[in-house]
Formats: sequence, C-alpha cells, structure tokens
Amino acid sequence: MRRFVLAGILLCMSTLGQADPIKADSPGEYMVQKGDTLWDISTTFLHSPWLWPQIWHANPQINNPHLIYPGDMISLVYINGQPRLMVSERGNTGRTIKLSPQVRVMPSESAIPAIPLSAIESHLYGGYVFASKEQLAYAPYVFAARNGKLISAVGDKVYARGSFAEDNFRFNVVRGAERVIDPQTGELLGLMARNVGAVNVSRIEGDTASLVVQESKMELKPGDRLVRERASGLVTTFFPRAPEAPVEGVITENLSNSKKIAKFDTVVINRGKRESLKQGDILGVYRQSEVAPDALTGELVVLPMERIGLVMVYRSFAKMSYGIVLSAREDIEVGYILRNPQPM
Repeated sequence: MRRFVLAGILLCMSTLGQADPIKADSPGEYMVQKGDTLWDISTTFLHSPWLWPQIWHANPQINNPHLIYPGDMISLVYINGQPRLMVSERGNTGRTIKLSPQVRVMPSESAIPAIPLSAIESHLYGGYVFASKEQLAYAPYVFAARNGKLISAVGDKVYARGSFAEDNFRFNVVRGAERVIDPQTGELLGLMARNVGAVNVSRIEGDTASLVVQESKMELKPGDRLVRERASGLVTTFFPRAPEAPVEGVITENLSNSKKIAKFDTVVINRGKRESLKQGDILGVYRQSEVAPDALTGELVVLPMERIGLVMVYRSFAKMSYGIVLSAREDIEVGYILRNPQPM
C-alpha cells in the first residue's frame, strides 16, 4: 500500500524543472552490491541517470557521504516535499570503524566507481594528448642510455634533454603523435601519444637529466617524450551529470578501432576543457539529420533527430575529450552528433 501511495505522490510532482525524475517502478531501497557502478544505481532509480547529483542527499553525519560502498543501503526519501536519494545505512566497507587507540577508515578506492573501470583503464591512466605541435616539440625527450643501449627496460639508466623543474621527480614516457583533426573545422585538436613507461629523476645538470626506468610497457627508445606524471585523484568517484553549459560536438574517432561503436567503447570527442567539458559530463548521441519525402506535398522534410545513446566524458584535454559509451540503442558511428542530453 505504501508503494502505491508513494507512486501517486510522485506522479503528481514536477521537480528539477521537468517531469518526475524517479521511475514509477523504482525501489524504495536498494543495497549496493559488489560490482555495481554508480551509473547502474542511477539507472535503477532515475529516468535520466545524469540527474543523480541534483537529487543526491549527502548525509553529513556519515563518513565520506559522497562515496558509496558495497553493503550501503540507498533509500528514496522526501525532504521538503522533494525526492532525494541518500545512504540510509552504511555497510561495513563504508563505515568508519573505531579500533582503540586507532581509527580505521576504508580508502576511497573501495568505493564503487562511476562506470566499469576495466573498459577504460588503458585510456584513463595511460597515454597523453599534446595540445599542439609546439607543446610536443618542447617536451623533454630521451636521447641516450647508459652503455650505449639502443633500447632500455626497468632498472636501466637513461638520459634526457629539456626543461626540468627541481620538483619534477617522476615522468611518464610516451611515444608517437597521432594527429586528431576536428572534422567540422579542420582544426588540430591534439596529438595522441601512447604510454611507454615511467622514469624517476636521479640527477639534473642544466638541460640534461639522468633517469632510472621504473615501469616499462615496452622498451624505451631515443626520441620518446617525457610528460609530468599526472595525479590521478579520485577519477572513479565523480557523479555523472549534465554539462553546465550547452555543448554540441561530434564523435571524431573510435579508440576501439572498429567502424561500429558499441557500449563501453571509448570515443574521441571534438570538445574539451576549452568548452568547459569535465569528467562525468553526460552527452546524448544523435544521428545526423535525415530527410523523408512528404507524399502529399512532394517536399523533402528534415526529420527530428532522435537520441540513440549516451556518452560520459571521463578524461578531458584542452580541445578534445575521451568518452565512454554508456548506452546504445543501435550501432553508433564516427560523425554522429553529441549534445546535452534531454529526457526521452
């Protein structure tokens, strides 16, 4: 009976400037399971999962209120007559446990991720995008190795030239420079380089540095470029959301190297930080406009564009971004339009 009353109230409500954001068949409570993602849980409760941040109620009495852990109970509640989702009960993994005289707090890495990390790991942490040819040209580069080696691996010493700040102790090593061109304007959006390994600085003299290879996905070679290691931060705990400003772009490339783009593929978007795109921003995927003849008038009529999928930005650069396809009602292709999502 309670559920029917609840559904009746929801049907009469209009929140967040649109129709009821809560699904009529959403549960009143949901216990977070191992393997869940924030997107999964958002989809369980909401018609438009990117609205999660707008109805999430972070209870300040709970440790790490913005993070969700397996075993947590998510409840649909009402605050001032508005629907909100909140952690009503913490599971053991998300709770601060007092062990006198110490306090043990589960690390944020135990929190459920926003999306399946296995699908994006190589592109999330590896590789680098240079914004311009000039940035690539001025990046420090490996020019030699100890004992005249042509290729180097973990534990080897290599030497690099370039501009080194005293506080730069670790660098990622990248190779290649695949050009990404905006199909709409012809502008160079960036040069994608793949991850080779990582090095630690042992000594700097002028523009020359001695480095020790710490990680190696492949052998380091002269000409490989060095980029300052990027602090990953809490890249798995952002909340999916709609972009703050209107955005319209296109899918420029599929990093999965297939013509048809499917769920969990990574795509290149011709918009980035310059257009205020951030991690967690959700974009709708639309086919290019089609036309159909009107049999009565003989006119060709432009058909309304329909949303066929959703993409979430998980890494943004100066003029381009990487996004993961979270849903696809049909095959997606390079050239399809991306814009702020609208409820179906």
